[in-house]
Amino acid sequence: MTGAGDTTVTSTTTDTADRTVGGDEAREALLALRREVAKAVVGHDAAVTGLVIALLSRRHVLLEGVPGVAKTLLVRSVAAALSLEDRRVQFTPDLMPGDVTGSLVYDARSAEFSFRPGPVFTNLLLADEINRTPPKTQASLLEAMEEFQVSVDGVPRPLPDPFVVAATQNPVEYEGTYPLPEAQLDRFLLKLVLPLPARDDEIRMLGRHAEGFDPRDLAAAGVRPVAGPEHLRAARAAVSRVTVRPEVLAYVVDLCRATRSSPSLRLGVSPRGATALLLAARCWAWLSGRAFVTPDDVQALAPPVLRHRVAVRAEAELEGVTADGVVSGVLGAVPVPR
Repeated sequence: MTGAGDTTVTSTTTDTADRTVGGDEAREALLALRREVAKAVVGHDAAVTGLVIALLSRRHVLLEGVPGVAKTLLVRSVAAALSLEDRRVQFTPDLMPGDVTGSLVYDARSAEFSFRPGPVFTNLLLADEINRTPPKTQASLLEAMEEFQVSVDGVPRPLPDPFVVAATQNPVEYEGTYPLPEAQLDRFLLKLVLPLPARDDEIRMLGRHAEGFDPRDLAAAGVRPVAGPEHLRAARAAVSRVTVRPEVLAYVVDLCRATRSSPSLRLGVSPRGATALLLAARCWAWLSGRAFVTPDDVQALAPPVLRHRVAVRAEAELEGVTADGVVSGVLGAVPVPR
């Protein structure tokens, strides 16, 4: 089948039996994931870490970059290294909500309607170029991203665990794009901006292609599973034990409240954004081998967590003000606890 609802399905699920995994083993496996992904993707280490944090927190990630910076390859490589089932949906202007969530199909033999699951029923959903489809179809993911279920004909249907949406988008100034509404953006834990590669990285990338690298064949590139769902479960349990001092909690709140009073913004960070920043900082602290969150963890995660949760005033944009610039200014202005 081709057309609006066309999907590409890639299954990387293994049949290995589940087992008990400790927190240290889970951390080592997730850190090894970056080495595996590097076999297929040159650079973008920060984006790989962001995807791991999203999986640890059962939240979602938005990848923004111009066409051709390996956004799709990055997501597929992470899924392969984690033994997760992944499905890709190419978002187009004529894509319908049922093409994503699934729909009721009439069976002439039984004279009944049966539910045909959509590609959202997977572990890692690659929503490719999500801002090329109208808001109605974008909104079809809201329930899935927040409640980990979809409702069709009034019947809720749970999604697998883990379930993470990794959406890609081109910069909004590109032709044929629809800006994501604030409610949709708020569902993404992180917005990661993938830049064009540095000169040395681009030379390495071309060298791999000259040697026969095929981005459609990750196994041939040497990407192998180094972790699985059992490692994610152990990691989540370990992250839940990471402690946060009251003064660090207050620091997170003060950062978010400072955006609400910024004269350059028409929309500041909501309390949901403060919760997201805390969650991401706890994941990063655990990945760094610590059982507590430091202000440095909060500062490191503030740009990707907050940049898509603020809206710059039109007059400020004309003066060259950006969301990243405002977040950077807030980080410089709010006192850091000691």
